[in-house]
Amino acid sequence: MSSADAVAREAAWLADFNPADGLPALSATLGGPFDTIQAYLPRTPAQRRTQLYVLRRQLREERTAHVRRMARHLFELRIFWPASSPSGSSEDPQQTLDAAVELVLQRIGGLMLDKTHGGRFFSVAENPGEVTVDFADPEPGLRDRADLRCTVTYWADDTEVNG
Repeated sequence: MSSADAVAREAAWLADFNPADGLPALSATLGGPFDTIQAYLPRTPAQRRTQLYVLRRQLREERTAHVRRMARHLFELRIFWPASSPSGSSEDPQQTLDAAVELVLQRIGGLMLDKTHGGRFFSVAENPGEVTVDFADPEPGLRDRADLRCTVTYWADDTEVNG
């Protein structure tokens, strides 16, 4: 493991699904709400698709002992959600986005006694133990029949290494 693959590891956790663990599927191919779950933002995101992109906004290397250090990643999930609905309602896409974000929060929270995202990290959303969701103003997306947007941010601690 290296800090260079942290974004890919987190994207893999979000796209992963095991029906036995009780965590929700996020990928539409597995019954979840997102057509795309991907590490890094593409040059031209798809139109009219539910999309979740994993970005790293900050990397900190913290010394935990004289010869030990730990990488801390501030992840940002960018969510794009179509502002249109078959019913023509503007409220429906806003509500379905809220429901999708709830599933994302459950997935980030991880398993009851395992906050490592399947061994990919030392811990996720534990130090500090917070996840922040920021919703963009829906009016421009609704007016332009484009996308609703929100970001989800949280920290992940990597495993300690000598150095």
